[in-house]
Amino acid sequence: MELAQVRLLVSDFPVCYRFYAEVLGLKAQSGATQGPYEKFSPATGSAGIALQDRSMMAGILGELGDEASGHRSLVVLRVDDLDTYCEQIAERGAVLLHGPAPMTDRMRVAHLKDPEGNLVELQEWLLLRG
Repeated sequence: MELAQVRLLVSDFPVCYRFYAEVLGLKAQSGATQGPYEKFSPATGSAGIALQDRSMMAGILGELGDEASGHRSLVVLRVDDLDTYCEQIAERGAVLLHGPAPMTDRMRVAHLKDPEGNLVELQEWLLLRG
């Protein structure tokens, strides 16, 4: 088994698309700025994040509403220089909720939310597992 992606169900697709592409700087696969689906990839690594219009999935499953309640996801992105990256994304409109700060002796983290309230954790690994 292999993890293909983390998919976020969003209500305002264009706003979330802009956040992941322009604020966080992830590469969009197809450029579908209006949805209903787009996959984003970081510069390195194989994992990806995908956005899907919430109403589309509601129609498919017939059980999800148009609005999320509570935290339904946590997207984790690893960066090489947490301080610099946080400065860059703050200049592009991101609002940090926490950090940059130590989480363990192996990593530092910062947290923010995307426009739909999904939590995003930025990690800088200080020590790799041996």
